[in-house]
Amino acid sequence: MTGRRRTISTFLHPTSRPGRATALAAGAVALCASLTAGCGVIPGATGGSGDDAVKVMTWAPEDTNSTNKPGMPAMALAYAKWINAHGGINGHKLQVLTCNDRNDAVDAAKCARRAADENVVAVVGSYSQFGDSYLAPLEGAGIPYIGGYGVTNAEFTGQMSYPVNGGQPALLAGLGKALGAACGTVSLVRPDSIAGDELPVLLDSGLKAAGHATADDHLAAEDATEYSDPSDHALADATKSALKKGCVVPALGDRTDTFMDSFRRARETYPAVRLGTVLGSVDQTVINATGGAGGPYEGAYITGWYPPASDARWDTMKKVINEEAFGDNRIDPADAGVQTTWIAYTVLKAVLEKIGDGDVTADSVRHALDGGLRVSTGGLTPTLQWPYEGKLASVGFPRMVNADVTLQVVQDGQLVAARTGIGGRRGISDMTDTLDGADVQ
Repeated sequence: MTGRRRTISTFLHPTSRPGRATALAAGAVALCASLTAGCGVIPGATGGSGDDAVKVMTWAPEDTNSTNKPGMPAMALAYAKWINAHGGINGHKLQVLTCNDRNDAVDAAKCARRAADENVVAVVGSYSQFGDSYLAPLEGAGIPYIGGYGVTNAEFTGQMSYPVNGGQPALLAGLGKALGAACGTVSLVRPDSIAGDELPVLLDSGLKAAGHATADDHLAAEDATEYSDPSDHALADATKSALKKGCVVPALGDRTDTFMDSFRRARETYPAVRLGTVLGSVDQTVINATGGAGGPYEGAYITGWYPPASDARWDTMKKVINEEAFGDNRIDPADAGVQTTWIAYTVLKAVLEKIGDGDVTADSVRHALDGGLRVSTGGLTPTLQWPYEGKLASVGFPRMVNADVTLQVVQDGQLVAARTGIGGRRGISDMTDTLDGADVQ
């Protein structure tokens, strides 16, 4: 470690090159004089509005050809209904506005500017790939961003960002540590992009911590419609040793499903390998859709941020969904986005309880978060607290306060907690030290 501050991009989705991203962000601010069009803002179920309502916003992409997270705003609305049905928080009703960022930098900026115009006190439990577009307007308005999905580097650097998980860096480091103990050769298949260039470093940090060699790095076009060549190359490398079963790690974000179509056919001509990937690329819905116990993910190691959906610690969230959103198929309790929104609103509730009878404003919410507030999430995460700079500031993640990773395995078609590998019987491993040793450039 050199001690100098370094940053990396952490998302796996199609991205612009830096010059274009900067231009888009600047253009987005200029184009946001008229903010209502395109933002898809919907007033949340408040049980009453007016001076006693605390107004927040949740955004996520919906109805796009890429990543969609409709369960996150739907979970936010259900949470508001539940809170308001039980008397609010310190006498305040909760009003949730939602916005569709459409996986577009300009629309992400519109959502942020709309949040400022609406005087929301926080943006809570949201997903967007365009941190450079939305964080600047939020910071200009002094609005805290609580519990983003962890999909961009900006969420771990912005001083008004309060992440609740370790994002992609923690997931890949944890996966590498788990595979290092279980696998022979590890083959990584990742996008041929700037964002993709950072993934081997994160995976290798975990592999090295387990005393394993670095992964073989296989590049693939991020917009490919089939992946037969990358599948063959990854399998050939993973099976080159007969001493220990090799592992293949598809890290292609939204294209993971497309890769698996090619991989399923290609693996029939190679010795058996084990799969490893991260939640977000794969979840229970994907496992079900690809054949469950008879599908390609059986036996796969999958790292996540939280306990499996079957864990009793999610019971309160499931109760809220049943009471306030029964039949709403947008909300899947096993979806990491829905889970992140639940945890983010748990943080908001703790903040409002801390403020008590005081005025609830963006400033007072931010001051509560910055003032040493410790938030318990019922064991879903470690106790959350946001110092000015966290332990991982030296590697470019000053706002990362929770690097915990859970290891799950697909067993009989179901994601269950792995009892071996990282975390042991507790099932949780802190990746702070592993990431601190990563050779991030």
